[in-house]
Amino acid sequence: MEEVQKKIFHCGYVAIIGAPNVGKSTLINQLVGRKIAAVTRKPQTTRHKILGIMTSDEFQIIFVDTPGVMKPAYLLHEVMMKQTISVIGDADAIIFMLDASMDERSDKVQQTLAYNLLKKTGAPVIPVLNKIDLLDPTILDRRIRHAKEMYGFEEIFLISALTNTGIPAMLSAVSSKLPEHPAFYPAEVISEQPEKFFVAEIIREKIFEQYEEEIPYSSSIDIVEFKEQDGRKDVIHAEIYVEKEQQKGIIIGKKGLALKKVGEEARKDIELFLGRPVYLQLYVKVREKWREQHKWLKRLGYE
Repeated sequence: MEEVQKKIFHCGYVAIIGAPNVGKSTLINQLVGRKIAAVTRKPQTTRHKILGIMTSDEFQIIFVDTPGVMKPAYLLHEVMMKQTISVIGDADAIIFMLDASMDERSDKVQQTLAYNLLKKTGAPVIPVLNKIDLLDPTILDRRIRHAKEMYGFEEIFLISALTNTGIPAMLSAVSSKLPEHPAFYPAEVISEQPEKFFVAEIIREKIFEQYEEEIPYSSSIDIVEFKEQDGRKDVIHAEIYVEKEQQKGIIIGKKGLALKKVGEEARKDIELFLGRPVYLQLYVKVREKWREQHKWLKRLGYE
């Protein structure tokens, strides 16, 4: 009687790192098949590490989306970078993501900062060139050559996180780098953060979308009440913190219309995410220089 060969299963943690706005959050949303990370056109939207869990018959990959690597301007940024360095140190493998749409002559300071973090780990690195759908083949070939020469990679995986192009080949390479190990999470689990975390992220995303200049970057969300009610709408009270009275006025807008729009747009996405109706109430408060204070960074979940 022939012996049945045991199927090999790979499982591990994979950090996704890169400069701001290269598409890390779009990628993790695509991988888990659900929007769990805020995505906007503005850089530095991601502030927390976000776990996205993908499970198949052959592997379970726990992807960790990290804040874009930057030179810190605030204590908040320092905390975010410590988070990223910690994630890299614990990862079984690392996806180093580059933006194909970024011109070779543009500033590469942040990309170089991200690349330098890779030197601090012995984990295998999977280089990925994202947004290939935005370029014609001639320009793309040039960007590929430039990336290989700049970072010394022999092979770079070409993907579009938005359209899912190239993702299967990338996943095959990633899973092959992971240890043989049983799954850490049940197959139906796609993240480990609580619902209130994602609610806060949705509200913050709407602020990034609706306001310009410094407003999105100087704001943060605190969910002060999250009450589920059988047969009735869930009750969610959230506080939006800004650093100046002037910013509070801009957030609220004339006759409260700007804040009302944020609430309406956020409520739609929250209900879609939770799969149930909610009553959302938003308040705006001023906390001067909260980005420079450990106690407020801790209260708002950054430490």
